[in-house]
Amino acid sequence: MTSAIDYINPVITGLEDAFSTMLNCKIERTGLGLMENNQALHPVSGIIGMSSSAGMGTVVLSMSEAVAIHAASAMLMTELSEVNDDVMDAVGELTNMVGGGAKSKLAQYQMTMSLPNVLCGENCRLHFPLKSQPISIPFKCEWGPLALQIGFNFFAAK
Repeated sequence: MTSAIDYINPVITGLEDAFSTMLNCKIERTGLGLMENNQALHPVSGIIGMSSSAGMGTVVLSMSEAVAIHAASAMLMTELSEVNDDVMDAVGELTNMVGGGAKSKLAQYQMTMSLPNVLCGENCRLHFPLKSQPISIPFKCEWGPLALQIGFNFFAAK
């Protein structure tokens, strides 16, 4: 039987790997909890859908504007000062890297991923699969706060 932890741990590892290797930035997990509402925790969020024969889910990489700007600056090797199209593209690519890292660790489930979407703004409402209980995993780094927000719904065994 597949459980949420089978999917969530590879996503966490994918995030840690992406920040470490692509951005040369160490992140530290600061908590774990059930989401009380479906709002993005931070104003810049990359969203990717994942599915397999076992279930489907939504993975959100939510970050402060400062983290998004610093991450994009590191990826593009240029100094950016505001959230613009370059930052939004970089957040989408970073979200794709996190999902791709998780997908490689979930090969036994034949996982597929959607293309990433990026939202920017305060209090963005997120949509997770019905019957999922999304969790929030906050992190911090030298640039500020970020979080994974993940919800999976698993199909009944046949």
